[in-house]
Formats: sequence, C-alpha cells, structure tokens
Amino acid sequence: MDLDSNRLVSHSLDSLGWNSFFERQRAALAEPFEPARVSAGGRGVLQVFTAAGPRRAKVSGRLLHESDGAALPAVGDWVGVRPDAADPAVITHVFARRTALLRKAAGRRFEAQVLAANVNTVMIVSSLNADFNPRRLERYLEVAIEGGARPVFVLNKADLCDTPERFVEAARALAPSAPVIAVSATEGAGLDALAAHVRAGETLVLLGSSGVGKSTIANRLLGNDAQRAGEIRAHDDRGKHTTTHRELFVLPNGGLLVDTPGLRELEPWDLDEGGPAGFGDVEELAAGCRFRDCAHEGEPGCAVAEAVERGALEEGRLAGFRKLAAEGRHLREKHDARARAEARRRGKMIAQITKMSPKS
Repeated sequence: MDLDSNRLVSHSLDSLGWNSFFERQRAALAEPFEPARVSAGGRGVLQVFTAAGPRRAKVSGRLLHESDGAALPAVGDWVGVRPDAADPAVITHVFARRTALLRKAAGRRFEAQVLAANVNTVMIVSSLNADFNPRRLERYLEVAIEGGARPVFVLNKADLCDTPERFVEAARALAPSAPVIAVSATEGAGLDALAAHVRAGETLVLLGSSGVGKSTIANRLLGNDAQRAGEIRAHDDRGKHTTTHRELFVLPNGGLLVDTPGLRELEPWDLDEGGPAGFGDVEELAAGCRFRDCAHEGEPGCAVAEAVERGALEEGRLAGFRKLAAEGRHLREKHDARARAEARRRGKMIAQITKMSPKS
C-alpha cells in the first residue's frame, strides 16, 4: 500500500485525536515508544499517522500472539511503535479504545469486527431514492450508540427526491435526539449543515450500504477527490460501490474522517441485555406493560402491542425491535457457550499437567 503523496505532511498529536485519555495510558507505561494512529490497512502492513508524518507499520509477533482479532489494531486505533527508523515500524502496544464500532464478522465466523475505533460521531448515510430502509437504519443506530458515538442521520441524493421531508421525518422518528440532515453531495446542497458536525481533534465515520454516496460526501468534506465516487446506475437508482477499504483522513479544516466500504450486512455485536439501543419509544411504552419481563410477543397486558393496535407505534418498528432483541439473546448464548467451552478446555489442560507432574 503506497502512502498518498497528498498526505505526506506532519500533524500534531492533538489534531490527530490524541487527548488526556490516551496520555494517561502512556504515562503509566514504562516502555518507550512513539504514539501513532492507524489510518489504513489490515493484519499485514498498516499505515499510521505520527507527529512526524505518515509511516508504514506492522504488528509485533508478541502482540499478534497475545491478541485476538478484535483486539488487534484497527483503523482509528492509537498504537505505540518502536522509536527507531525501521521500515515498516513495529507496533508493540495498542491503547485502550475510548469508543469502538463493532459488528459480528460477516459469514459464519463468531467473532467481532472493528469497523472503526475512537470515533466521536457516526454519520449514518442513506439515500433518498431506492435505498431508504428504516429497519437498516435502526441497525446502524444500534452500532453507533452501543459503540459510544454520537449518531447523525445523513440523507443523501435529495436532488433525486421530490418529497425529502417525509424521509427526514421517518429518520427523526427513529431517534428524536439525533440530527437529521438532507444533502445532495453531488450538488453541494446541505453540506454546510454537515460540516457543522466536524470538530477539531474529533473523528467522524461514514457508515452506510453500498451506493449511498459516502465517497462523494467524503470528497466534499476533504475538498478533493481522495475517494473515487461512482455514477448512479440507471436500472436501480443505486450508486456504484467504490470504496474498498476503511481509511482515516485528516480534514483540511480540522477533525478526522473515516470512510468505509458499503456494508452488505450488519449484525451488531454489543447487544445489551437491557434491550436494543435507539428504541426509546418502545421502552417508554414498555413501562406500562403488566409484566416487567414482557417480551412484547403476545403477553397479556402488553402496552407495546396495544400501542401498535391503536396506531401509536408502527408495526415495523416493533418488528425491528424484536429482531434485534432476538439477535442479542442469540449472541449472549453463543458467548456463554464459548466461555463454557474455554473453561472445559483449560480444566482438561490443568488436569493433564497435574497428572504428568511427579508426586512429591
């Protein structure tokens, strides 16, 4: 992976997102190293930003051995690299994350995937043509809130929609406290409202499905064509998927931006026992249910079901809640099963060691 010549400049650690949360961690460590922030890459050679400029880096063998997939450096992570001139530099430490956007890895693997680390704001991007889907937006909202970031709904391609107001209201209904911004990235409309959420030293990430215009928005915020944008496909009103990897950019007016590939599936990883996040309307209604542990699936005296019957709550909204709640139960069961299997494995190992040890 080549370093982009347009970004071969140095930045202060503060402008890259370094703050007291990470400084306290550094002060507690004895090992000398240079702080760096991961800007791109995977498990091989990474790109990192340092105070002296961008570098290539690789994870040390010890760190690879001691860390599982989700604990290894991801885009947005702060890491420590050995203070020498080696190329690539060697990453010997990963700082604890302040926030992390997690999803279940795609496919059958039961493990977490870090979409981005140390993010302040998640811009959930949808488009105002064939892509708009409230149930999908609920999933992105779940990932943002559970990950500890501020959600902002960005409804792109307003130039292709005659009635953007109804989509704005539909998005606002999902999370009344989250800003909703209708934009046309190709025409530049609404981008001032978007830029107002870019803050110096903070990191925002663009999340959305393929073809919603994330790369065009990224280019507008960056003021150049750092991310290639695709044209709209006439047969289904969707943009072509152009971003192929996650990457962190330093914005010209302060702040940082993570652009991500379009997500074909999104199964949240951090589903709390208290129920899915972002469903304050359902939780408020649930306070009136007859039973405290009501699952809103046909129990007598269910205030949530009654609200659906009288039209005070959309049936699809309740279906989205139920689906995420069921996924949360399934994930917790899988976590518990894995913990039990690991305990059994360790127990057998200890028993074998004890059996092989000579008796005193």
